[in-house]
Amino acid sequence: MRAGVRHVVMCAFVLVMIYPLIWMVASSFKPGNLVLSEPGLIPSEVTFQNYRDGWNALDEPFSLFFLNSLMVSVGSIVGNLVSCSLAAYALARLEFRGRRLYFAITLVSVMLPLHVLVVPQYIFFSQLGMVNTYFPLLLPKFLATDAFFTFLMVQFIRTIPRELDAAAWVDGAGPFRTFWSIILPLMTPALVTSAIFTFIWTWNDFFTPLIYLTSTEMFTVPVALNSMMSSETSSGVGALFAMSLLSLLPIIVFFVTAQKYLIRGISTTGLK
Repeated sequence: MRAGVRHVVMCAFVLVMIYPLIWMVASSFKPGNLVLSEPGLIPSEVTFQNYRDGWNALDEPFSLFFLNSLMVSVGSIVGNLVSCSLAAYALARLEFRGRRLYFAITLVSVMLPLHVLVVPQYIFFSQLGMVNTYFPLLLPKFLATDAFFTFLMVQFIRTIPRELDAAAWVDGAGPFRTFWSIILPLMTPALVTSAIFTFIWTWNDFFTPLIYLTSTEMFTVPVALNSMMSSETSSGVGALFAMSLLSLLPIIVFFVTAQKYLIRGISTTGLK
């Protein structure tokens, strides 16, 4: 009886949580003049005009914005995996002066709000002439600025027995060869977890692209959706809902596909 009550309560919470998503799906198929005047979930009239209008609502087709977001997301994944894994290996395995201080700085940077760095970073990239390019979005990823992933990988590498490093050194392997041949293959759970979180966070990132991207053809999906909000008419709201729903599909597909790897990576990283 108690288990049944818990399941009913959990199902009620799930319905409350997903109600906005269900309402957005239903509204995307309503005519523009009924989106706000007909609040029900079941539309009295079904149309696909919102998708056609939303796809061509801006100066460029929406497929360009999907391609831009995909390029930035893939580049961010590559940058984080390369730079954070190398930084984590150095902090977890190599002995050098100031290693503990650098690791402490890494932990402190996790707690540092992004907005504190906005102004100096913008001035820096502006002086380099990189505004309205993807360099401000991708370059920090190749410099291990996402300290959360570095910390995650450091904790995982510390669970790998040091005897494997010693065996590689006996065979004549240097630090980089040990990392490439021994440590990196064993880091697969942490790498997959970092890749999944990087994709989701980068695809949904609105603040950073909004600051650095000024031309329409460079917009990512969140910035393009923000540009569509300039229309205050009810028909514009229907097109906005339609494109918002399409923007969620890559996240949903990616999460469903990689869910087992995400759970395995988090559990392995935390329990080892």
